Amino acid sequence: MWFNARAALCSATLRPRSYGNGGGLVQRFLRQAALAWAVAAIVSGAALAADQPVKIVALGDSLTAGYQLPASAAFPARLERALKAKGMAVDIANAGVSGDTSSGGLARLDWSVPEGTDAVILELGANDMLRGVDPKLTRKALETIVRSLKSRGVEVLLAGMRAPPNMGPEYRRAFDTIFPDLASTYGLVFYSFILDGIVADPKLKQRDGMHPNEAGVDVIVGRILPKVEELVGRVRARR
Repeated sequence: MWFNARAALCSATLRPRSYGNGGGLVQRFLRQAALAWAVAAIVSGAALAADQPVKIVALGDSLTAGYQLPASAAFPARLERALKAKGMAVDIANAGVSGDTSSGGLARLDWSVPEGTDAVILELGANDMLRGVDPKLTRKALETIVRSLKSRGVEVLLAGMRAPPNMGPEYRRAFDTIFPDLASTYGLVFYSFILDGIVADPKLKQRDGMHPNEAGVDVIVGRILPKVEELVGRVRARR
């Protein structure tokens, strides 16, 4: 009797009186630890995504392709080099096709701009102008490209083109307004004239008087660079 009472007393003394509460504390600790782990994983994943190179496709004509230039001297290659020199992680694919029109760019859009592309530099329209294509058709093709890219979540930098005086004032007015109108309507990063700084300087052009030489490409890169940095910034802000 005495032994049983003493054993019961010892048992009651040694038994954790708040075992049930302790279990709750353990469960709360585990829940908090799991939550902390999940948050850390999300933050880590976001940081990893932010560190990934921004994938850009330069979709254009011969001005993008690098007509008569080595691949390393083409606009996309020189632009990528300039951005990396500023510490920006980018990969720029050259999807320029010499002689391409805006309709041609639209026809090959899906395979020229693969899944996983973050941004596109859209440089088309020069050949439309040189061939006297109706500006309404050029506008429609470019707008369809822009809408398709936007629906995919791809950021767009639109590089503008301008018609020369010999095309006549009516054509020039209809053509030149395509680019700022689209940029304004769709909230695009906009560079008003891809040939700015070289169009009137023969030292920056090849013998055909139309295409930039290597020095000309460097001028284009230097002038468009702030707009491309803005484009990259938009991509990173969304990650």
